[in-house]
Amino acid sequence: MSASEPSSSAPQARLRVASLRQTGETPFSLEPKASARDDLARALGIEGIRKLRFTGTVSPRGRDSWELKGKLGATVVQACIVTLDPVSTRLDVDVERRYMPGHRFESPDAGTEIEMPEDDSLEPLGEVIDLEALMAEELTLSLPPYPRKDGVGLESAQFAEDGVAPMTDEDVKPFAGLAALKEKMDKGDTES
Repeated sequence: MSASEPSSSAPQARLRVASLRQTGETPFSLEPKASARDDLARALGIEGIRKLRFTGTVSPRGRDSWELKGKLGATVVQACIVTLDPVSTRLDVDVERRYMPGHRFESPDAGTEIEMPEDDSLEPLGEVIDLEALMAEELTLSLPPYPRKDGVGLESAQFAEDGVAPMTDEDVKPFAGLAALKEKMDKGDTES
C-alpha cells in the first residue's frame, strides 16, 4: 500500500491540501462505525443510518485547484409521515465538488444583492478538504423529505371542536361553488 492510499483501519476524514498528490488522483474511502452513524442520525433527526460509505478521488485541476468526484451510498431509516413506522430508504448519490482558492470568488460589496452561481459544485479551497462534513452535507440533502411506507396514503382527516361541524376538502375549494352558482344563474336566465 502506498502512502497516498487510505488505510482501511484509519481512513482520513480530512485531507490536507498540501499533502495531496500533484500528478494524479488521491483516493479516499470513509465508512463510519455504528457509533458515528448513530451520532449523525441523531444530528439529522432521523431514526438511524444502517450503512454509510463515501468513496472517491481528489484530483488536481491546474496549479491551485482540485476536483473531488465521489459516490455516497447509505441506507437510512426515517419515520413514515403518515404512520410513524420506520421506513428504510437506499440512497446512491454522485458527489462532485471543485475547490478553488478564495481569491477567485467575487466578494460582493456590503448591502448589495448577488445572484447564486449556476455551478453549485464550486467551493472555496482552504487548508483541508473535510470529507466527513461533505459526507454529512450530501446525506442531509439527499434524505427523502416526506418518507412514507409503501401502500400508505393520506386519508382525509377532519378536525373540529366539539359541537362544530368540521370543514371538508370540498368546503375549502373557493371556486367549486362558482360553477354551481353560474349554472343556477344560467338556468334562471333561460327560464325568464
